[in-house]
Amino acid sequence: MNKILVVDDDRAINELIKVNLELNGYSVVQAFDGIEGFAMAKQELPSLVILDIMMPDVDGFTVAQRIRMNPELKETPILMLTALSQINDKVKGFDIGVDDYLVKPFDMEELKVRVRALLKRSNQIPETAAVKELLNYKEITLLPEIYSVKIYDKVAKLTPIEFDIFNLLFQNHGNMVSSAKILKEIWGYEPDDDVETIRVHVRHLRSKIAKISGEKKYIATIYGGGYKLDI
Repeated sequence: MNKILVVDDDRAINELIKVNLELNGYSVVQAFDGIEGFAMAKQELPSLVILDIMMPDVDGFTVAQRIRMNPELKETPILMLTALSQINDKVKGFDIGVDDYLVKPFDMEELKVRVRALLKRSNQIPETAAVKELLNYKEITLLPEIYSVKIYDKVAKLTPIEFDIFNLLFQNHGNMVSSAKILKEIWGYEPDDDVETIRVHVRHLRSKIAKISGEKKYIATIYGGGYKLDI
């Protein structure tokens, strides 16, 4: 049974999440501040952490950093659950290694969908490694076993979500992939107002790619439509 750690100082929200996730068959442990949250993470070694940002003493960003620095926890998926919605806050979270980001107030069904998607992604190797997909085209090589992309002789380490986005564009190189298709394929849902989540991930992905490609970002935005791999 997957164990989920919920870290949120709002006891009502924390309890609401716990009850709903337990009704869906998950084992849930709770923490109500950042210090307790990191201690519980080390003790329980959960399959997933749902982590609020704005907490007293130690905020969620700091907890996420400590989780990513811990050898036993560094691969544990983190879902940020917060009232902060500024783009810089999202970028900061993704810089640390947060896997997904949901803004309060949130829909419980959407939370459960994101939880399922993160657990599915963390419990299996990338689909690219299991099926015969394109792994090399021109100067680009995908390295699915380590969630990385190689351009010429340089390698960029990506998060699982970043890798999945790049892989989806790579498999459709030369063709536009719509924002709706990205949401459906990567996150498994189609909320009308969540294209900003894609924008943040793509921005971060472009930055990593540019560092190994001589500033070429390879991902073109098709305004009003989606994205495509530009080789």
